[in-house]
Amino acid sequence: NSLGYCYKNGEGVEKNSAKAVEWYRKSAENGNASAQYNLGLCYEYGDGVTKDLGRAAEWYRKSAEQGYAVAQYKLGRCYDYGDGIEHDCQKAVEWYRKSVEQGCAMAQCDLGNCYKHGRGVEKNLEKAVEWYRKSAEQGYDRGQFALAGCYEYGEGVPQDKEKALQWYKKAAEQGNATAQCSLGYCYENGIGVEKDVIKATEWYQKSAEQGNCRAQCNLGYCYANGKGVE
Repeated sequence: NSLGYCYKNGEGVEKNSAKAVEWYRKSAENGNASAQYNLGLCYEYGDGVTKDLGRAAEWYRKSAEQGYAVAQYKLGRCYDYGDGIEHDCQKAVEWYRKSVEQGCAMAQCDLGNCYKHGRGVEKNLEKAVEWYRKSAEQGYDRGQFALAGCYEYGEGVPQDKEKALQWYKKAAEQGNATAQCSLGYCYENGIGVEKDVIKATEWYQKSAEQGNCRAQCNLGYCYANGKGVE
C-alpha cells in the first residue's frame, strides 16, 4: 500500500498510476483496508485503471466493513447517488452514521444534506445544521459552505447574514469555488458586510477561474457595467 502511494504521488520514484494500482491491488487482496480504499479511488476516477464505479463500490465496501471511516463515507455516497450500486438513501445514511461516529468531516456534511433534504431520514433542518457545524468546525470547506447557507437563509438556525459571511469566507479561503462566488455576491450586495464591488469582483474572478458558471456570469456582468472593474 505504501509503495503504491509512492508511485501514485511520485515520491522517491517516477509517478506511475498503473504501478500504483498494481501495488494497491496486492495489498488490498491481502485485506489491507487502506489499500482497498485507495484501489476504490482509482476505480472511481479512472486513475491507472479503467473507470468502473461498480468495482469502486466493491472495494469501498471491503474497506468499510473493516471500519475504515473514509471508505464508509465513500460507500455511503455510492448508495446516496447510485454510483456503481443501486440507489438507496437509507443505506447511505447507515454508512454515513458509521463514518461520523469516527469523526469524519465529509460524512458529517453529507449526513447534514440528508437531513436538509429528507433523504433516507425525516427532514430536519435543525439536525442538518448540527451536522454541518460539526463538519465546518473541523475545517471542511463543504461543511462551512453549507452552514453559511443555513445562516444566510435562516434554515434550521436564526438568520444571521454576518455569520453567513464568516463561514463563506472560511470556505472561500480554502479554494471552494461555490463559496467564493457566494462571498463575491455578499460583497456586491452588502449581505452581512459593507458593499465592496472591488472585493466582489476579486472573489468572482477566483471562482470563475475554477469554472464556476454563476461566477463567470456575475463577473461578465461586472465588466459589462463597470462594477469594480473598468
